[in-house]
Amino acid sequence: MKKGAAAHAAYLFAITVKGVDGIIETLLGLFIAIAGPEKLYLDVLRFTTPELEENPASHAMRALQNGAVGLTHISSTFAITYLLVHGVLKAVLAICLLAGQRWIFPLAVAILSAFVFYMGYRMTVHWSLWTLGFALFDLFTVALIVNEWVRSGSRSE
Repeated sequence: MKKGAAAHAAYLFAITVKGVDGIIETLLGLFIAIAGPEKLYLDVLRFTTPELEENPASHAMRALQNGAVGLTHISSTFAITYLLVHGVLKAVLAICLLAGQRWIFPLAVAILSAFVFYMGYRMTVHWSLWTLGFALFDLFTVALIVNEWVRSGSRSE
């Protein structure tokens, strides 16, 4: 596989992950807006408890429970706004990028970079390996977008 083809495949994968994540965040934001964070927490417990009884060392199930607990301790308005804005932006960016709309490249770089800066700020307030991982993935995605932007510009000339 050529270097350019590998970078393009990585770009498509990263953008698809961002789009799916954006849709999930949007749906979670809507769910919390309609049912409330407590209902989400109870549903997460109902889903994760049987798995944890079978496999107490399941890091994924513990992470889901901890995330749901975290949502019950923050402002519902903040959680809903954050999830909806973040989710819709990522989903729309992904759709436009996957459709090959060149005008979205600089906007996508700016928005994802702002997310990275925000996550960096959040890590100074409350250190999280998860947040670091998401920030690094976003940085990697920004690099892939810039690479695709440059490559697509050279192809259209």
